[in-house]
Amino acid sequence: MSADSHTDRKLHRAPQEGADGVRRGRPAAGQDPAKRQQIIEGARRVFIAMGFDAASMNDITREAGVSKGTIYVYFANKEELFEALIEEERGTIFKNLYEALESGGPLRETLTRFAVALSIKITSDKVVLAQRTIIGASERIPELGRRFYERGPRRGHDRLVEFLKAAAAQGLLELPDPGLAAYQFTELSLAGLFRQCMFAYRTETPKPDEIDYVARSGVDVFLKAYGTEKLREQESGSRQSAIGNRGESGTV
Repeated sequence: MSADSHTDRKLHRAPQEGADGVRRGRPAAGQDPAKRQQIIEGARRVFIAMGFDAASMNDITREAGVSKGTIYVYFANKEELFEALIEEERGTIFKNLYEALESGGPLRETLTRFAVALSIKITSDKVVLAQRTIIGASERIPELGRRFYERGPRRGHDRLVEFLKAAAAQGLLELPDPGLAAYQFTELSLAGLFRQCMFAYRTETPKPDEIDYVARSGVDVFLKAYGTEKLREQESGSRQSAIGNRGESGTV
């Protein structure tokens, strides 16, 4: 084979550079999203099965189906890998959760919709397992648990506070302490469900009808405590209008 043809073959295999100056080809070491996700999924299974302290990088390497050389290209140690997993879990737990507060509609309906969405998410098997794992590691690495709380639950709490403040500004709620009211609302939405799931008292996730019942009951209690006369008049007017519409539709 001539030197020219050998050079041609090498050029043919080389990664190509596009018009934007970016070289096309295989991802550089540590830059393959699919490989990174493969490692994280393996780590998730190991941490759930063994706990943070008992798990080792060797365990994760075997479970993820990668080599030691590969795993250390992506993550320097178990703590760094666990932090990446926490960040992913945080995104899973809180993604789109608070959109229920932005969809508009009567206050009671909006709060009920949010309470149901919150309960479904927080009591799901995947989220319960994720929270157990995070809690288990927080004693040894408290800054990880702190960051998870600040970037997830705390941000969500602040969004709920802002929503409640907006309702108060409309004269629908009277809130001496909006922050406390938001915490109380969350607890009412999950009453009797969350802790039973966390401590494995329940063997199955709550059924939709039970979640709906708890959510509606929680909203009832919350609005009885913080709802104003304006809200009660508004809801009474809506009920009277609905009754009138049903009467008209039944008239021949």
